[in-house]
Amino acid sequence: MIRPPVYLFWVRTHSFRDLATVPADIVQLLREIDALPSQSRFGRVTAVLGLMVEVGGIEKELSVGGRCIVEARDGRQVPCEVVGFRQGRALLMPFGTLDGVGLGCRALVADGQPSVFPCEAWLGRVVNALGEPVDGKGPLPKGPRGIPIRNAPPSAHARARVGEKLDLGIRAINAFLTCCRGQRMGIFAGSGVGKSSVMSMLARFSAAEVAVIGLIGERGRELQEFITEDLGEEGLARSIVVCATSDEAPLLRRQAAYLTLAVSEYFRDEGRDVLCMMDSVTRFAMAQREIGLSAGEPPTTKGYPPTVFAELPRLLERAGPGLAGSGSITGLFTVLVEGDDHNEPIADAVRGILDGHIVLERQIGERGRYPAINILRSVSRTMPGCNTPAENELVGRARRLLSAYDNMAEMIRLGAYRRGSDPQVDEAIRYQPALEAFLKQGKREATDLPASYAMLAEILGVPWPQ
Repeated sequence: MIRPPVYLFWVRTHSFRDLATVPADIVQLLREIDALPSQSRFGRVTAVLGLMVEVGGIEKELSVGGRCIVEARDGRQVPCEVVGFRQGRALLMPFGTLDGVGLGCRALVADGQPSVFPCEAWLGRVVNALGEPVDGKGPLPKGPRGIPIRNAPPSAHARARVGEKLDLGIRAINAFLTCCRGQRMGIFAGSGVGKSSVMSMLARFSAAEVAVIGLIGERGRELQEFITEDLGEEGLARSIVVCATSDEAPLLRRQAAYLTLAVSEYFRDEGRDVLCMMDSVTRFAMAQREIGLSAGEPPTTKGYPPTVFAELPRLLERAGPGLAGSGSITGLFTVLVEGDDHNEPIADAVRGILDGHIVLERQIGERGRYPAINILRSVSRTMPGCNTPAENELVGRARRLLSAYDNMAEMIRLGAYRRGSDPQVDEAIRYQPALEAFLKQGKREATDLPASYAMLAEILGVPWPQ
């Protein structure tokens, strides 16, 4: 619709009584003028170095986290984010490539806070870091309200407490590492130890109403493989997958993590219990490291700048219980440990933020037991409070047997242990094959919470109510 000032100015200066008497080509021109923004704020590119673009002339119009559009020489528009300021110039980092961007190119200020508009129709869909569909199933409908991509977590004082136990469908986790609604757990493992398989089982088997899965920095081949083979139609039907492959810009990889939490927050605010899974937090940290180092931050621990350790809690704290009366976000975040070093900086920082950790061990996988969970090195911080006394006694006895066998495993394999030397070790040896079989589970095999305890009780000969 033509704004009154444009219409009145044209009518008064050309003596037309109303719009119906204005020639069609003039009407079209007026409509194009009406569509133009009321004002345009732009600066110019003053330097391009590596991943960074330096812009002058609009630094007072910008703030960290704001957006700009840089116009490349070939006419392509490159969306960028403000990551800092230096010597009176704004430092921008692109969401794509900088091909065609040079000195003097225009940089326009983009208004508004970056937001996403999810809705129920997003279930079963795959989107990129910008919230655009990449699964070839057509456009996504826009939800009723926007969720800021970099949202703040709920106030700690206003948050509800963690809820009841959440059935995750994997008996080793259900029995030994019980998870509650709104809890945040880490899955720590080296490469090729089965993180993706565990994630697909959780997405298919968990009792959560909605699963939001963020695949951050994954290889392109593995992305499609995870969606079609590991997750399958059953898991995808109640899931939303957010993906950013390893070849994409660091800003996109970081934003994919933020978007994963933003979509989860929408469903949580709708009163749903959400399972939010991210693979992996380590690649989020690596993306933030690239951004920080490019902006001139000093490298500290293992080359990670300070902003990495500031951003980790801001991201992870967004998961958890919502406000009273809303739903919850149960977070399961994988951590790729470098060289199987579980004490490297990112693993150490994440372990201190989360409410528990599940350790996948390469040696366990090498002997053919999947999921390769090391029960003795894993912990859920909601236990034993979420269990009944009988459940705690059952799990405690099983842990003691696993620990006794583990302490003497080398002696047993060498044949140096003599039966009868230690009654507890003798008992552990007797139960070890059955406990090992209990911890092993097929990718298409689900075991609920009651069945997990019943199976463990049967192995240990403990009477258990059916």
